[in-house]
Amino acid sequence: MGYQALYRVWRPQKFVDLVGQKMITQTLQNAIMTKQTSHAYLFTGPRGTGKTSAAKIFAKVINCHNQKDGEPCNECATCQAITEGRLNDVIEIDAASNNSVDEIRDIRDKVKYAPTQADYKVYIIDEVHMLSTGAFNALLKTLEEPPSNVVFILATTEPHKIPATIISRTQRFDFKRITNDDLIARMQYILTEKKFEYEERALRVVAKASAGGMRDALSILDQVLSFGNDVVTLENALLVTGSVKHEQLNQYLKLIFAGDTAAALQTLQEVMAEGKDANRLVEDVIDYCRDLLLYQASPNIVEQNSLLDIDENFKTLAEQTDINSLYKAIDILNEQQQNMRFSTHADIYLEVLTVKLTQLTKKVEINAPTELSSASQEEITELKMQVKELKKVVDNLQKNPEQRVAPVKEKKVPVRKKNSTVIDLKKVYPILADATRNDLIKLKDIWPDLMNMLSVTQRAIMNVSKPVAASAKGVIVSFDYDFLFEKADGNTVLKDSLTQGLERLIGQDYKMVFMPKEKWPEIRKKYLTEHQDVSEKDQQSDSKDKEEVEDPQITAAKQFFGENFNQIVKIKED
Repeated sequence: MGYQALYRVWRPQKFVDLVGQKMITQTLQNAIMTKQTSHAYLFTGPRGTGKTSAAKIFAKVINCHNQKDGEPCNECATCQAITEGRLNDVIEIDAASNNSVDEIRDIRDKVKYAPTQADYKVYIIDEVHMLSTGAFNALLKTLEEPPSNVVFILATTEPHKIPATIISRTQRFDFKRITNDDLIARMQYILTEKKFEYEERALRVVAKASAGGMRDALSILDQVLSFGNDVVTLENALLVTGSVKHEQLNQYLKLIFAGDTAAALQTLQEVMAEGKDANRLVEDVIDYCRDLLLYQASPNIVEQNSLLDIDENFKTLAEQTDINSLYKAIDILNEQQQNMRFSTHADIYLEVLTVKLTQLTKKVEINAPTELSSASQEEITELKMQVKELKKVVDNLQKNPEQRVAPVKEKKVPVRKKNSTVIDLKKVYPILADATRNDLIKLKDIWPDLMNMLSVTQRAIMNVSKPVAASAKGVIVSFDYDFLFEKADGNTVLKDSLTQGLERLIGQDYKMVFMPKEKWPEIRKKYLTEHQDVSEKDQQSDSKDKEEVEDPQITAAKQFFGENFNQIVKIKED
């Protein structure tokens, strides 16, 4: 026989080999030893946790004449036949492909026949939640009262899809995710038995990527062995799983919480250039933020985690990162992770995510204490002077209680006003005068293509912008954040790139005007108000002109009839 995957070669053949399911294996062994086995079982839990393996072991034990302490001997003809899948009395059914009423009726018809070789006939129905409603109804009566020598074992990863009437007729066992320590211990045992070299840190990466499933862990380990010529190294494990080194995560988050957008984007670009998976990167960043949060709350919890290397860089970052920033970062990461699941441009989401995260806090130097601005120093100096004066007053009052002291005048500290953004209306109004909905729709349709023509840094700035008004020769672009508007408005290279990109896509030159998102409604309303006033004045002047220019015949008629003109004469327009 050719090469077999590790998860097939090392599939558990005894209950003791089932990793991380001690409660379930102990219960089944006790039931077998005391002859209190049930006629139907339901095994539920995540994939790769041992449900089908436990069902096969159970089928071997109840049919093995040499079983000891609830374990099969795995040497008799019955045990070997079940292991090799050639015993007719142990029937495995995949409900995903055999889910119709006819298949279940066939089982119901054959279940009344006695086993041919073994003591018990065992039906193992995998992915039982895939059965149709009619198939479940056909199974009900048989499942409730099968013959005494028949056992049903149902396995599923989605128990909520199984009717309650089926669940109530079975003994349910919930298989839990296997802990990382158990996964690592099992992989170490297998690699030692096969005499393969390995790095323990590589096994940690594999265990983390498997998400609690032994089958997934062994499949990934198989890939790492194939990639590294039967040697398991950390580098190979990171490449196969798409995970990111802890050092890279630490550096990335260090720049994030320092507010260094440019350096954080550069680090992100380097990580993605190594071929890392975007979704795996976000997941790794979330895990790292979670570890930082837990370390601040209780260092012992994180130090006991075998998947994380607690070094000085990690401790320094945990001590100097604000806990509120971690809360906000995790919220943003979770939200962006949901958006990325249905996107074909994950790299763009990562760049926008990086920009958002760097704006959580103002720039804070992680390796050095924060320097106070000159204005803050002046305020502190003023406060110190006031405190000294107040101390003198208190000392005088204590010495001479009857002495009246003039109150100390408070010196007002000048408050610095924020620079208000000024928009040049001379550039905006001409575009609004000729703006049409069709021009705006055309710009919005090609906007994603325009963004893809920009560099990484330019795309990071423009990804929070959108066109809000457009004419045949100009476009107004609004920005969600003021600081990005300021960066874009003063960046001539960026404007040139946008103009050249639009010329390539549409074939004509566009004038671009940037403005913050908050300013756009105000400017639009002001333009509409002024434009409406002008049109009303034009209408009034037109009506006056019409009144002034009157037909000569009407004027002559008014003179002839005098005051009775309106009663006698009616004017009709041709």
